[in-house]
Amino acid sequence: MSDVLQIRDLDVSFATDAGSVKAVDKVSLSVAPGEVLAIVGESGSGKTVTAKSILGLLPETATRAGAIVLRSKDGASENDVVSVSKEDLRRIRGADVSMVFQEPSTALNPVYTVGWQIAEGLRAHDPKLSRKAGRARAVEILTKVGIPDPESRVDYYPHQFSGGQKQRVVIAMALVLDPGLIVADEPTTALDVTVQAEILDLLRRCRDEFGASIVLITHNMGVVADLADRVAVMYQGKVVEEADALTLFTNPQNEYTKKLLAAVPRIGSRIEATERKAPIDRAAMPVVRARDLRIEYPGRLGRPGFVAVDGVSFDIAPGEVVGLVGESGSGKTTIGRAIAGLTPVTGGSLTVLGTEMNGVRERKFRPLRSSIGFVFQDPASSFNPLLTIAECVAEPLRVHRRDLDQRAVSTRVGELLEAVQLPKAYGARYPHELSGGQRQRASLARALALDPTLLIADEPTSALDVSVQARVLELFAELQEELGFAALFISHDLAVVDILSDRIAVLYRGRLIEEGTGAEVLGAPKDPYTQRLLASLPVPDPIAQAERRRVLADLRSSDLPA
Repeated sequence: MSDVLQIRDLDVSFATDAGSVKAVDKVSLSVAPGEVLAIVGESGSGKTVTAKSILGLLPETATRAGAIVLRSKDGASENDVVSVSKEDLRRIRGADVSMVFQEPSTALNPVYTVGWQIAEGLRAHDPKLSRKAGRARAVEILTKVGIPDPESRVDYYPHQFSGGQKQRVVIAMALVLDPGLIVADEPTTALDVTVQAEILDLLRRCRDEFGASIVLITHNMGVVADLADRVAVMYQGKVVEEADALTLFTNPQNEYTKKLLAAVPRIGSRIEATERKAPIDRAAMPVVRARDLRIEYPGRLGRPGFVAVDGVSFDIAPGEVVGLVGESGSGKTTIGRAIAGLTPVTGGSLTVLGTEMNGVRERKFRPLRSSIGFVFQDPASSFNPLLTIAECVAEPLRVHRRDLDQRAVSTRVGELLEAVQLPKAYGARYPHELSGGQRQRASLARALALDPTLLIADEPTSALDVSVQARVLELFAELQEELGFAALFISHDLAVVDILSDRIAVLYRGRLIEEGTGAEVLGAPKDPYTQRLLASLPVPDPIAQAERRRVLADLRSSDLPA
């Protein structure tokens, strides 16, 4: 077998209380040496189940049929993962095939240093490995994946690394035994575009320098265009289309593939408001006004404080949507929390709905909370898992509208669910019984329960499939047009922000470096950092993406503002 991996007629079913559910249906795929195969599709299409099947990581409720044949790195042996013993499977994992998991924070053990966790894989295959040799190998692999100061940081714990660095550590764990195949499951989800570009470069190095083949599981078509040689599109457990990357993007054949590509957000595709209930009135008093805003987190144990926001000034007019963009640590979420009264202001002025937030007391601000809605990044963690969706959506009404009786609250909840296009019957379900997109719609319904004047949306679509994301964005735009609320839309995805925003503000290290309309900021960016952000955003076009990668390499060599 010349291929590193061959999947033949793979079937995977899960036993549930309601009966057997088929997740993968007669899937056949292959991966050649040095090839990057991307498997794409929406949630529930079977792509992650297929990926986990390659390493035998499915739960006991799963039933598999077919063959998954893996070739060893030296080409001396082949193994069918479906039929091998547990002992052989342990030998194959790490050495012949390894996995980069979607969420590094949960893949890494918080109570062990990253060096210990990297060496754990080495010890599993060589019990006689000394502690000194394991640490030396961990330092070596951390150096190769671009972790700064690896000799000291090998002894750091996961919480001491940023999100992008944790993803590099997970990739280091996957590479430490030099496997022939790496399975990367959504390796860039929820990462900033600049960090995402660095991780994609690292995966490209895994192929070019380490000689590894890669199976890439993702819903980001820009990532596919950047990295993949060949693409397999899955829908309802089946492969509906397979082609080389250039052919798939330029001439898709399957209707589902066409819809998937059409749903990808693109810069310049702003959703124009047609009938605003309350047009933007820039002469009126702003809903939010920041002047030289400064927010500092106090230091601990004798350490100096950290300035998260430094001298930021901007306005949000009634009925206006302002997009706030920048990488992690730029101060986006801190500003959103300060506007909501969740983080204290330490300097300058921040006026929210006519109230000065610098030194404000909770008793004075509390009546204004009913005029502010908040859509969180991860609705799964922001909902109480013990409450039904209807009870979660009703919470703001029960806190702020105690004049409403049970019938009025139930009626209002039903109206809200219908407004975000969720059947009223979904109110009886619990959060875990809804998909990611459905939970995010329910989160939007809860934020709108009290008809807010201002809505703060913090990365509301970062972890959603492109098709679900497109629908949530359309819904957000429709509700904003109908209800006329002002909004602060926080995101690291420039294309998503451009779709919704009237104006865009770019943050870098706590400072506002550029502000204007989408055409001004994204069409003709003036600041080098904005130019770098724009070049880091992958586009669903392999030829255009190759050019953007070249531009980004040039920008990385230029100096960014301090």
